[in-house]
Amino acid sequence: MPATKSEIMYGTLDLIVLKALDTLGPLHGFGMAERIHQVSKKLLTVNQGTLYASLARLEQSGCISSKWGVTENNRKARYYSITKDGRRRLTQEAEDWGRMAEFISRVIQGAF
Repeated sequence: MPATKSEIMYGTLDLIVLKALDTLGPLHGFGMAERIHQVSKKLLTVNQGTLYASLARLEQSGCISSKWGVTENNRKARYYSITKDGRRRLTQEAEDWGRMAEFISRVIQGAF
């Protein structure tokens, strides 16, 4: 078993993506993966396939939108932005995650 575990619970990546777009504005996938890695202090490395599956799921549900643009390296890339529905979902999921984190904390502290 590895000393550190960089897997995240199902659905958490969607929350992270929505928060990144809400905070930073439009991002392309590679830039988003880099930012997540940086903010997690290199604890979490997001697999490109996993990230793009999350982006596709969020776009299909109307939580984000995308359009083509050019990166700072002059490459064509798809830029993602959060929508109004995405902001509503972000608020709800952040509240749900907070409640779950509070519960897990109580369990770890010996609440049983």
